[in-house]
Amino acid sequence: MHSQILGPVIALVGWSLIMWVWLYARRIPAMKAAKIDIGKLTGGTGSDLKQVIPAKSQWPADNYNHLMEQPTLFYAICLTLAVMGQGDNLNATIAWTYVILRVAHSVVQATVNRIIVRFTLFALATIPLIMLTVHAAMAFWGLSLH
Repeated sequence: MHSQILGPVIALVGWSLIMWVWLYARRIPAMKAAKIDIGKLTGGTGSDLKQVIPAKSQWPADNYNHLMEQPTLFYAICLTLAVMGQGDNLNATIAWTYVILRVAHSVVQATVNRIIVRFTLFALATIPLIMLTVHAAMAFWGLSLH
């Protein structure tokens, strides 16, 4: 039997890969419109594109980068909870809440990119991450809420 918390882990990795496809679906046409010949490019980074393609074409790439940041903590704490036998029921539900909020954050950033909405979703997503971390610490040190 698998720990329920692995479902949200798999879902967020899957979502990150969807964002990877989305970033190229936006970037490649923008690069072609800017007459960038990728066959002749050497060096450079994705951030160099910000100066030559429309900002909206860069938003999915920015979000993909964000999915490689804080979610790494999510993966670590979820796997820790799974190994400790604490990845079911409440913790799995909390993990799904994190994933839903991060997907919402992605959609906002890749489409309308309203900073206050993004910030609110990011802050709200951090709450379940904190909760999972506290639950892991409590389980590790044998503490209980009772």
